[in-house]
Amino acid sequence: MYEVFLEHINRKVPLTEEDQAIIKTYLTPKKVRRKQYLLQEGDVCKNIFFVEKGALRVYSLDESGREHILQFALEGWAISDLYSFLTGEPATYTIDAIEDSELVMVSKSAHEELLKKVRSYETFTRLNITGAYLAMQRRLTSTISATLEERYEAFVALYPHIAERVPQHMIASYLGLTPETLSRVRKRMSKK
Repeated sequence: MYEVFLEHINRKVPLTEEDQAIIKTYLTPKKVRRKQYLLQEGDVCKNIFFVEKGALRVYSLDESGREHILQFALEGWAISDLYSFLTGEPATYTIDAIEDSELVMVSKSAHEELLKKVRSYETFTRLNITGAYLAMQRRLTSTISATLEERYEAFVALYPHIAERVPQHMIASYLGLTPETLSRVRKRMSKK
């Protein structure tokens, strides 16, 4: 356990053996079943979840019960309601498993301690938050200015593994479309 997590950090920031040993003491493994909740809207998010194996999603429900997916996470990705995690306020999102999954959890207190004790963990965290912000900015620009076809093409090009593993209705939700609209977009694209 923890191999994928530590490899992921090592790809961005080199870890010494000592760093790895310290980090491991703050990690908690967790296995979850498909459709199992890790966080429900209204609860305080107390962990960052790193996917060793499987797939997760973050989403909210509108007043009519329609899902709006904010993020997917496959192997090597981290997922959380970061606002709730950092502020201690109730979560506005729900996190659940799309597939049976094996996770590494970092609690709020463990995260704070690691930021103080392991410089490479602090650098890794900063790089992850920066990357997440850039991805959010790119997604927002795409949502505002790209056609439906361009948005779908960009999603498939950027996240081919997600497109292969996640049901189309969830991809539609992520893109802000109904499943029927996504089906029409895909049909038009197949005719080109």
